[in-house]
Amino acid sequence: MSQFFQIHPETPQARLVRQAVDIIRQGGVVVYPTDSAYALGCHLGDKQAVDRIRRIRRLDDRHNFTLVCRDLSEIGTYARVNNTDFRLLKNNTPGPYTFILQATSEVPRRLQQAKRKTVGVRVPDNAIAQALLAELGEPLMSVTLILPGDDLPLTDPWDIRNLLEHQVDLIIDGGFCGLEPTTVVDLAGDVPEITREGKGDVAPFLP
Repeated sequence: MSQFFQIHPETPQARLVRQAVDIIRQGGVVVYPTDSAYALGCHLGDKQAVDRIRRIRRLDDRHNFTLVCRDLSEIGTYARVNNTDFRLLKNNTPGPYTFILQATSEVPRRLQQAKRKTVGVRVPDNAIAQALLAELGEPLMSVTLILPGDDLPLTDPWDIRNLLEHQVDLIIDGGFCGLEPTTVVDLAGDVPEITREGKGDVAPFLP
């Protein structure tokens, strides 16, 4: 049975954040809030945890995970960012966007898009997510918490507990989250391309 932490959405309790990160480092799968929707997350290098998330979401090997990063400098470790991309990222992070960029060698090959060698990255504007990332000191591998057969993410942490308490190691109750996933912006080509319109405003990326 999973643990259930009620963490304050504006002033996260440091003790609970440390305990949550310990669970992640030990290979745990966690449910945590973001600025768009609840997400499933795990340690970057833990293949078993990634496989567990795939089973929960019933994802095939082609589904791309997102690296949830603390800030722009962390993104630069895992993705190639040119000057134009940097300005776009600087002006729109933190926020409800996922950016597709060329992956660096720091990203395990199995987590890159097979043909294009790209990876999704994002910086959430959420105090709990930011506290977890600061304590962890590296990105979280993450996907939106949308269960098989559903069209929208789960928003109520108590509903999540009822459905997933035997499949994950920790559920963080940070209050109700939104229904919209992030807006996805592909920056790996010559010009920005909106591949999914979600919570984030698309105007900054239009010609």
